[in-house]
Amino acid sequence: MGDEVVTDPARDVDETSGVRFDGDAVAPESLEVHMLNKPAGVVSTARDTHGRKTVTQLVPSARRLYPVGRLDADTTGLILLTNDGELANRLTHPRYGVPRTYLAHVEGGNVPDHALRRLREGVELDDGPTQPAKVRQVERGVLELTIKEGRKRQVRRMCEAIGHPVTELTRIAFGPLRLTNLAPGQHRRLTAAEIERLRSAA
Repeated sequence: MGDEVVTDPARDVDETSGVRFDGDAVAPESLEVHMLNKPAGVVSTARDTHGRKTVTQLVPSARRLYPVGRLDADTTGLILLTNDGELANRLTHPRYGVPRTYLAHVEGGNVPDHALRRLREGVELDDGPTQPAKVRQVERGVLELTIKEGRKRQVRRMCEAIGHPVTELTRIAFGPLRLTNLAPGQHRRLTAAEIERLRSAA
């Protein structure tokens, strides 16, 4: 743009445009994506009006990070935080159907085949039927469920609908990423390759 003064806020620019503000070069904010193993009792918001600890407080960064979707305060496990709004939208928008996998400990002991079949075919909830879930019983009273929707407390409501309320719930995978080698409260920044796999999944 040379020495042109631009006052139009809608003007498209990129890294090669040589934009300066008050003499200083302006560059786009670098994008970050972090994986956090969310502990119980931590809320999945950027700030909380009730003074509870938030996921953003557990991931120090110079950027303003936001959680990608939500986990209930009492649900643990994998949650992503990023300043990449486009990626966050693609990962959470129902149209893209990015799978999320949970490990659910449920009441009632062994879950019978007919109840598992209901989860696989879709369960009627008060806000309409769910999409079919992938589900397997990994041990007595412990289910691994994969869903592609993100309704409020969906896994808990699905399990309650088949008569096996959840006592403990952990998200163990989001798209191609699995929760490994991170203790509760620990986090790490994703590699460029992992972020590319996330983009491909969405």
